[in-house]
Amino acid sequence: MPAVSGNLDLSCTLAAPNVLQEEYVRLLGYPRGWALEGRARELAGWAQDWYAQHGRPWMYARQAGQLEIAGDFIYVDGSRFTSKRLKATLEQAEAHSVILVAVGAGPEAEEEARRRWSDEKPDEYFFLEVYASAVVEHLTTLAGARLCAWAEQREMAVLPHYSPGYPEWDVAEQPRFLELLKQTRAASFPSSVEVLDSGMLRPKKTLLAAFGLTRHTDRLQKLTSLVPCTRCSFGPCQYRRAPYRQAPRPAGEPIEQGVQVLDRNARYSVNEKALQSWANERLSLRTSTDGALEAVFRYDGTTCTNMGRPLTFLYRVELGPRAEGYPIRGQQCFPAPGDDGYTSMCSYLEDAGALMGAIEQEKPLQGQRLDAVFAWRRSPSPAGCYCEVSSRNHKWGLVLETIHYALVQQELTGGTD
Repeated sequence: MPAVSGNLDLSCTLAAPNVLQEEYVRLLGYPRGWALEGRARELAGWAQDWYAQHGRPWMYARQAGQLEIAGDFIYVDGSRFTSKRLKATLEQAEAHSVILVAVGAGPEAEEEARRRWSDEKPDEYFFLEVYASAVVEHLTTLAGARLCAWAEQREMAVLPHYSPGYPEWDVAEQPRFLELLKQTRAASFPSSVEVLDSGMLRPKKTLLAAFGLTRHTDRLQKLTSLVPCTRCSFGPCQYRRAPYRQAPRPAGEPIEQGVQVLDRNARYSVNEKALQSWANERLSLRTSTDGALEAVFRYDGTTCTNMGRPLTFLYRVELGPRAEGYPIRGQQCFPAPGDDGYTSMCSYLEDAGALMGAIEQEKPLQGQRLDAVFAWRRSPSPAGCYCEVSSRNHKWGLVLETIHYALVQQELTGGTD
């Protein structure tokens, strides 16, 4: 990737990125530290090699000419956006500008994955789809690292990125944000991107983001939540202000004890008997050496049409350490390997790409503490399928409540203070 220029107007296609193996394994749904073996290792290697030969990743970045915050609204070059989270970040850091960024893995992997599915090769489809997602994550990290270097040389600092569709930023504003990004100056937009009615992007392996920019670097030292380094895995960066928060804790560093970090009197949306059954039979928890948690939940449902065909989805949730209040760091929902019941859902039959893209990109409450699930207002929707966003939100709520219940029971039985 070329260096960011002084006028911050960059458009380029890139060589195949060097995706970290541990990040790819994580996105595949395996626990941290897992070593791929056998068929899984073969498929992972195939996906990486295929993308290296055929993939055309790209990025675009430019600094907005104007940033204004007025009331509840954020105005970027005259375009109005509403995001409480982004607004709070910009205000706390006293940001004077934002950098508009788009990255994409290109359409090639998506098209090849579709062909593999049509050829009844679901394993190849899954591994290539996930690798393209890993490419997008890597490009976002790499773009942030380049912007940090550019800002550091000018005695400025870059804030954590935020995107339409993240908590407290309605994905319905994605079309307006894309239109703003395409108002290029010297460089042209490097790829064809469009927004579907659902707010999802096509190609789906694309991310649009806003990085705040501030001259008040001292603010980041006082407000560590504004430091993007804690979310950035770019190892060789020479401008790091704080450790990557997923790095292992130093040996012997104590985790805070004696403080209640979970609401033990929480009002769950389902009865305790159901939560106990789900926690015992559907949920697995794994604690990493740094105190973080990985939870995997298996959901078994049925389609609302086609005679109620069974389907199984896996939910993977990554939580920060107890000492941090169990922040939700990562969320994934995907069909269980080998299960194809979801292909009979009516929304899948109408537009498979839009539905699966929505399921992949929806990460409700990411960045918030686990307790936030009880303040999340969502409509009850017990349908077993994934066709409607209300149904998907309902399932995410059940998953997060089950994890919360399981952790509370651990604390009550002496597993954690």
